Amino acid sequence: MAKMLARAGVASRREVERLIEAGRVALNGKVLTTPAVKVERGDILTVDGAVVTEAEPARLFRYHKPIDLVTSHNDPQGRPTVFAALPAGLPRLISVGRLDINSEGLLLLTNDGGLARALEMPATGIVRRYRARARGRVTQEKLDTLKAGITVEGVHYGAIDAHLDKAKEGPQGANLWITVVLAEGKNREVRRVLEALGLKVNRLIRLSYGPFVLGTLMPGDVEEVGPRVIREQLAEHIAPANLPKGDRPLWKKPAAVAAGPRRGAVEIDRGGKPAGRAGKPARRLRKAPIGEPSAKIEYKAGWAKPKRKPATTPKAPGSKRGPGPPSGPRGPKPSASPPGTNGARRPGPPRAGGPGRRG
Repeated sequence: MAKMLARAGVASRREVERLIEAGRVALNGKVLTTPAVKVERGDILTVDGAVVTEAEPARLFRYHKPIDLVTSHNDPQGRPTVFAALPAGLPRLISVGRLDINSEGLLLLTNDGGLARALEMPATGIVRRYRARARGRVTQEKLDTLKAGITVEGVHYGAIDAHLDKAKEGPQGANLWITVVLAEGKNREVRRVLEALGLKVNRLIRLSYGPFVLGTLMPGDVEEVGPRVIREQLAEHIAPANLPKGDRPLWKKPAAVAAGPRRGAVEIDRGGKPAGRAGKPARRLRKAPIGEPSAKIEYKAGWAKPKRKPATTPKAPGSKRGPGPPSGPRGPKPSASPPGTNGARRPGPPRAGGPGRRG
């Protein structure tokens, strides 16, 4: 019963058990007292009197998890969670594995608990790829020892492929970038293994999980994997009845989320004024986000304001040039020829070329 309701997106299995204890779940009109009940085809299942429909096909989403978010639906300490930060319109999802609060990168989300469990199991052999920035000193030879596995504080970790990408020497050690590839994904595995080698990880990014990569997904963005990709890559981990049909994803980003603010845009507060960091007013606004009215540019006291351009006199109709400065009565038009010549060329010595040359 708990598995069926969780698969239908009602709640997690533990939450379903609490609903059953509270007498809010009924099967064929009979209130249940235990989740250890099998649901047969044709049974009518209700929660608070509402009929629970059949579970939808398996769906999968790629999410770029930022730091400072907990991979959980509810956090006892009140910290912000991944699922509270997701955009509206998504079905109830669970995470495939976890990323701790200080880690970032690719996090897979699905509505199928069986699929999530299959992708998490070390026996499945799904490869995870990370990039870690660590402080300390290490050689490639020392990293190669991880291929045989390592035991840290009584916990054995399987083969890990670690490659030293970049090392920047400093006065107190080296700042290293290391690519780590593993297939287990135990709790804080990358951090604990590298700490056992004398390194302190200060940034950890998951780049890929199996055939799915982070790519150009921006922090906080989510994108649904197409049904055809799910059938091609994950058919062996999904029950045939739960395989999705069609070729296109069901969910698309809302227009405001998909477009986002333009480059160089400044956040605008409710009063229509641009807001800077820590709620302070920004100095100026270049462009307003798409769909928002442009805010008026405000200047601080003592700033030099741009000079106004002088107003120009409108052009006369039919004339190519604008009117010149005002003048008095027009006099005779000045002539470039001396007086008495009537504009004719003054006689002079003949030019070279002979009489046949045109004047």
